[in-house]
Amino acid sequence: FLYQSFGYEVPFFILGSVVLLMVPLNMCILQNYDGIASKESFWNLITIPKIALVCLLLCSISSCIGFLDPTVSLFVTEKFGLQPGYVGLVFLGFALSYAVSSPLLGYLSDRIPRIRKWLMLVGSWLIVLSFFLLGPAPIFHIKCQLWMFVLMMVISGFSLSLSGIPIFPEVISCAYENGFEEGLGTLGLVSGMFGASWSLGSFIGPTLGGYLLEKLNFEWAAAIQGGVVLVFSILMSVYFLVETMHKRRSYSGNSTDEERAQLIPD
Repeated sequence: FLYQSFGYEVPFFILGSVVLLMVPLNMCILQNYDGIASKESFWNLITIPKIALVCLLLCSISSCIGFLDPTVSLFVTEKFGLQPGYVGLVFLGFALSYAVSSPLLGYLSDRIPRIRKWLMLVGSWLIVLSFFLLGPAPIFHIKCQLWMFVLMMVISGFSLSLSGIPIFPEVISCAYENGFEEGLGTLGLVSGMFGASWSLGSFIGPTLGGYLLEKLNFEWAAAIQGGVVLVFSILMSVYFLVETMHKRRSYSGNSTDEERAQLIPD
């Protein structure tokens, strides 16, 4: 609405001013900590199979989100003839669902750690569904309608919260389980890996999305982006199922040994 009312420069000026005002606020709120550098390397972290798969999944999800920025406004303007203000409302569906669901899912992820990986999987599969139906993909032979497009944007925002929020604590827990020391050093490694994966996806998404939009169309471009997430979602699902079965077998084996020890007298 700012762009529609005041032109191109005003939205950037207002957003930049808000970000600038946040700098002294963060300086007052954030505390100083004396951290010790981690003895482990970034390579040791990224070569852990589970963490490597999570990074690939995060990169593909970030690519999908980055794909939306240069393509959605063009698509809805051409397809539905929306004014710039209403295009912003379409994006609001994505942002609002993410903002509303993130605190709740963060609370659940913190209180019930065992459900983190399942939240990630459900979120990644919902992203696949939303991007397949965003166009929708021509293979479904479904007519594109505005209400359905907005609904898929809302589901995309919610699924980003589902899959993205638990990733950071899950990777930290995995690092500790694999011998990384607890402290700010390990947190810094995980934070850097998280940021690198997200930034790589943010670069790939608009680049690949713009190319696919030019060569094909929005429907196929969105479906291909969802297909990439589909591949890594399948890999993560298989990994988590194998991991769960292995832990159950280990638990059953330990229980059997304890029962035998109780039955055999000293």
